[in-house]
Amino acid sequence: MWKDQCSVLLNASGCLDALTAPEVARSLDAFVTKTITPEPREGNPPVRIAETESGMLNSIGLANPGRERFLDVNLPRLRELGVPLWISVGGFSAGDYAETCAALEDVEAIELNLSCPNVDEAPDGAAEIVAACRAATSLPLYAKLSPAAWDIAEVARAVEAAGADGLSLVNTLRALALDERTLRPILGRGTGGYSGPALKPVALAAVYACSAAVELPLVGMGGVSSGLDAIELIAAGASAVALGTILFSDPDAPVRIRSELDAEAAARGLAHPLDARRAAHESLQIGVSCLDNTRQKTPGNRRKALLDRSPKDASIPRSW
Repeated sequence: MWKDQCSVLLNASGCLDALTAPEVARSLDAFVTKTITPEPREGNPPVRIAETESGMLNSIGLANPGRERFLDVNLPRLRELGVPLWISVGGFSAGDYAETCAALEDVEAIELNLSCPNVDEAPDGAAEIVAACRAATSLPLYAKLSPAAWDIAEVARAVEAAGADGLSLVNTLRALALDERTLRPILGRGTGGYSGPALKPVALAAVYACSAAVELPLVGMGGVSSGLDAIELIAAGASAVALGTILFSDPDAPVRIRSELDAEAAARGLAHPLDARRAAHESLQIGVSCLDNTRQKTPGNRRKALLDRSPKDASIPRSW
């Protein structure tokens, strides 16, 4: 499971190569792989990365070695890191997703990439894909949703009913950057996935809405570059936080943000950052212990803390 009962920091899929930067991966509480598809993919044509005034566009296109090579070569090497592993799974049909899920074992969780803006999406709906994967594996399933959904809370309810154990919120937004001289798209594919600081309010809104709609643990991500960003996502309802674009410019971000997050909690009189969980929901201004949040975010559990807290919880040590 997690490194300790109150771990909260992951990386966003595709934003960190753990085999190239193992110490950065070990500074996280769990490592999320790049998305794996059944067959190898070279990805989209260059240019694949474009900086903007307030973020970054990427059009990698799910480049990966394919399921067979990942299982035979990459996964054994990742296990040597000693970090809990989340495997990001992608595909172009519900069957693609389910076959990969069925081939995985002894990993912390599976994140279903249901919303990559850089490839053609599977024609199957999110709930149908989750249901197929649920039938194929008993491992915890986290559905990664797009912030572009008109009603993300409704999508969250659908994947919960289909068997998802948690949600990852949010993926990048489709966006466009033009060359200022030619006025043509910079990226080879035209559009790409937008990430960075400007995505944070979008992520906050998605986490807030889904936290109110479903009884699932949530991983919040999007524009996190400080401890304040992280605790705001927790206040909106996240039970863990993933770091994305910041890892490209600051490989020490996990250590720094963990320290800042602890300080942000202490400044508010909280024993642990997760004690701020759902503080943004005014109707639920109830003290929640670190232990409660542990139950809420453990894959496969449902949120029980607000209903079954007992006095003994208060005496349990809270460690970072």
